[in-house]
Amino acid sequence: MSLGTAPMEQQGLLARTRTILGRRTEGRAIGLLLIVSIVSAFMEPLVFTAYQVTLGRIALVGLVALGLTAVILMGELDLAVASTLAVSGVVFASFEQIWMGVIAALAAGLIIGMINAFFVIDVGINSFIATLGMLFFLRGGAFVLSNEEPVRLANRDFGIAFGKPIIGEFTPRMLIFILVFIALQVFLSRVRTGREFYAVGGNREAAYDAGIPVRRRIYTGFMISGFVAALTGVVNTLERTAADPTAGSTVLLASFAAAIIGGILLNGGRGSVFGTLLGAASLGMLQVGLTFSGVQVDVQNIIIGAVLLLAVITDPTSLRTVIGSARSWFQGRSGAQPQG
Repeated sequence: MSLGTAPMEQQGLLARTRTILGRRTEGRAIGLLLIVSIVSAFMEPLVFTAYQVTLGRIALVGLVALGLTAVILMGELDLAVASTLAVSGVVFASFEQIWMGVIAALAAGLIIGMINAFFVIDVGINSFIATLGMLFFLRGGAFVLSNEEPVRLANRDFGIAFGKPIIGEFTPRMLIFILVFIALQVFLSRVRTGREFYAVGGNREAAYDAGIPVRRRIYTGFMISGFVAALTGVVNTLERTAADPTAGSTVLLASFAAAIIGGILLNGGRGSVFGTLLGAASLGMLQVGLTFSGVQVDVQNIIIGAVLLLAVITDPTSLRTVIGSARSWFQGRSGAQPQG
């Protein structure tokens, strides 16, 4: 090998490395996870010793965030997930038989997802507005169905047993989270229908031209989001042995933050389930650390909101937009200066 080819090969290796890293979207989640882990190790080490609390919070935030991932990948939003969690929990607890309650709650989640998709794709309402309206509608429905008070499970013993670890420190909630993660990872990376979510989010017109059934894909995404949110409501109700109509109020912001920090592009077409997992781990640990430190929920939401804002601002696309706007502004200012 000649001396001249070595630098060329090194440059080629560096170029390939930059290309691979540029395609990855989990950098912010990894950075936040490292920061939270280091700070927690010094300030609140209970985060690492209270395994069930920490892993349980990660699983709760992560489940909702995984469902949201399917919708956000297509450039849509589902603000109704927190209320879906609450109303499905109430529906579940209203049945005396556990299995009947589970079926009814999950069916409710699928129906809610279908209604959201109908308003978005058939009626033509922006997903932010449509699901915001559904959020308030379902929250009110949860209060009406529950008579504005928690609905206790008929079989409380089953709920108590459900909250106990079954494999090491892993409770059923954590195992369900892992299974949902694996299922969505396979669906979005190996199944043609799931891979088309990226095409719909990346360029919807091109997806139409390519023959992708965009309408069906959007329906599928919203139904996945509703189903997973309802599943989370069932799990949350089982562990608490009662359905609270206010449940999920602290989950919405954290779940969205987990998805965005994990690298999901709000405009769609970019992101990964693994990134959402990392984002959920970061936010879950952050919430547990703040709770152990005695920080109030309202202050926690402020901190999570700041982290979410920082994640959006530091997105490469956003940075390029901000830099381009700033450059144009400075050029305009310099061009407007009077000539001497």
